[in-house]
Order: sequence, then structure tokens, then C-alpha cells
Amino acid sequence: MIRLNPTELKAVSDYVYSICAVSLDQSKGYLIEGRLAHIVDELRLPSYGQLIARARTDASGALNRRIIDSITTNETLFFRDTAPFDALRHKVIPDLIDRRTRANSNAPIRIWSAACSTGQEIYTIGIVLKELLGNPVKYNIRLLGTDISDQAVQRASRGVYSSVEMARGMPPNLRDRYFIRRDDNWQIADEIRGLASFRHANLMNDFSALGRFDIVFCRNVAIYFTDQDRANLFRRIERSLERGGYLFIGAMESLSGPDSPFDSERHVRAVIYRPKVRSSP
Repeated sequence: MIRLNPTELKAVSDYVYSICAVSLDQSKGYLIEGRLAHIVDELRLPSYGQLIARARTDASGALNRRIIDSITTNETLFFRDTAPFDALRHKVIPDLIDRRTRANSNAPIRIWSAACSTGQEIYTIGIVLKELLGNPVKYNIRLLGTDISDQAVQRASRGVYSSVEMARGMPPNLRDRYFIRRDDNWQIADEIRGLASFRHANLMNDFSALGRFDIVFCRNVAIYFTDQDRANLFRRIERSLERGGYLFIGAMESLSGPDSPFDSERHVRAVIYRPKVRSSP
């Protein structure tokens, strides 16, 4: 296997940061080799420096997309950290529906999975809604999943999972209710798939065109960003939330502090963040 030298490590790290904002410090040479070696070998390149040079001159962007697909982890599972989904079921959705009812509003309830990976999170949300409401369409609920990886978005849109993937978090009773067996795989049922749409999105770019949301899940992705990029991301998410909206982040992440645009609440073992109420001038 071709080794990554220290000069190339900085060049590759800088380039990865420039295309997807993932920050890889000097201790991550092993990770770069582990995730990009197959591309270097397949293209018969003499070095990682040549890989970056090739990517910079690839007008199609295909090599950039392959690098992003390989570097981003796409590590996910169904019902990951169950507390957010319990809070969604028992607190957040009932509160939103109650507010819509009292306001006599039929405005859609929009939920965004901001780093949806291969779709397990957003389909978990769909199943929770189906179990809670019976017919989520009646309540005008719309789900959006986005990811920086085109490959991940394509897989999420297909909604087909191996038995190993299904065994990671999906209870057998819900699997049998909401998935269809396809040979050795399982495909999400149309009643859940129909709730969701999927798009490519880089969270470091402007995402205001996606619109505003009542609920945002942005879990376990900002940990790969620099402190400044992370702060900028959550400020932009705060602006994308409807008044009184809800943000879920990873169990090991925190947005506490006087400079945070969010206040935290605890419901059903989950910490939920909501935009701070700005005082009138």
C-alpha cells in the first residue's frame, strides 16, 4: 500500500477540509490511508499528492464526490440513542400538533434530518410518526433528508437495507410492519418512504433555500468540524428554525453557554435545544 508522507498529509487534509469541512489533524494519517487507499490503487496513482492533483483538475467533479463518499463516515443505525425519538413521540410532536390546532393552522410540520446518511434516522422518524399518529399525512407532516455524500443520499432514497443493517436498532416487530423482504434485504414500505424527500446538501454552504423547519436533527456530524465552523453551522440552523422550533444534536454534543443561540430543555431523558427568545429592542 502506498504510504502517506507528512507533506501529503497536510495537503490532503487541507483539500478534504475545502470540499466538505471535515477537519483532519496531523494524527489522522491512518484514517486518510484507510479511506482513500482504494481510490489511489484503482487509479494507479503513485502518491496521495497525485490524487489531490487529479481531483483539482477533474472538471466533472466525480473524483471529488468519491473522496467525500470515502471520507465521510456514514455511520448510522435505526433508533440511534433512543431518547430523542422518545422525546419526539411524547413531547415534541404532541406540542406542535396542539399549537397548530389552537391556531387553526394547516401549515406543514417540517422535519429535517441534516446529515441523513443512508436514511436510517429519517425512516426511524417516519416510523415514530406512523406509530404515534396513525396517518401522518393527515397532519401535513413533511420529512427532508440531506447529506453531503451523493452515494448516501441515493441509498437513503432507495430505502433498502441488509439484514445486518436491520439488526442494528430496528425492533423485529417494527421491521415486519414497515419493511418488505426483498431476497436478502429489506425495503422500507411506501407508506413511510412517501413521507420523505432527499437532497444533496453541504452544511458549510448556504442552505436557506431548503426553507424553514419545525424540527431539525443534526446529530453527530458537527463533531468533525472546527470550533468556528461548528458555531457558524448552528447559528445558521437557528435561523432556519421556525419560532418555537426544536433542535436535536448528538448525545455527546452540547450547545450550552452564553454565546449559544439556543436554550436547552430536558424531556424524556433527551436534551432538546430551542432558539432563544430575542428581546424586543
